[in-house]
Amino acid sequence: MRNNTFTVRLADTHYQRNEVGALLDKMYTRRGYQSNGIASSHPHRVTLVASAGDNTLATITVGFDSRAGLLADALYKDEIDILRGRGKRLCEFIKLALDGGVKSKQVLAAIFHICHIYAREVTQHTDLFIEVNPRHVAFYQRMLGFVQFGDERLNTRVNAPAVLLWVDLDYVDEKIREFGGHPELATTEKSLFPYAFSQDDQARITKQLRDLHAE
Repeated sequence: MRNNTFTVRLADTHYQRNEVGALLDKMYTRRGYQSNGIASSHPHRVTLVASAGDNTLATITVGFDSRAGLLADALYKDEIDILRGRGKRLCEFIKLALDGGVKSKQVLAAIFHICHIYAREVTQHTDLFIEVNPRHVAFYQRMLGFVQFGDERLNTRVNAPAVLLWVDLDYVDEKIREFGGHPELATTEKSLFPYAFSQDDQARITKQLRDLHAE
């Protein structure tokens, strides 16, 4: 899945997972977070990595709810169980890291959009959670439409405070259909959605991801 300046792919090889682990370790350590520097294979998670040539730009992992639950259950199981009780199919975005030298909203929008496609179109999940540092709450609310779903608590995985955010993936679909593929609208639509892929690109990426998922 290529952009004019970078490529986004599944981190499904040992080398790619090592690159992801190195970026996570670098960026988490820089922010004072605890990191084990490992991006391991997991049956209920998919990791994406954005790169330009030999440079790893960004990574994110989408985790799917299962009998083992979500990582966010460690702090917010009661809140998450509310949506489980409504029959929702839940997923979470975890292990996000963006290289400090990368300022492009296109990179962040691309990896979020591809994770969204995988979760919504390929595996038919309905609702998304993410745990973020309290100082980043406003960014996710403004840029991606998240709302707060749990109060501030200490996330011992990274030894830092966290807040649980939630968004309905139908809402994300609506915003992508309205703004995706139109970066010129970013002057008035102050979110990441104008930097998302167009509907034609989304259809192509969806087919690629479904083919990979079926392998």
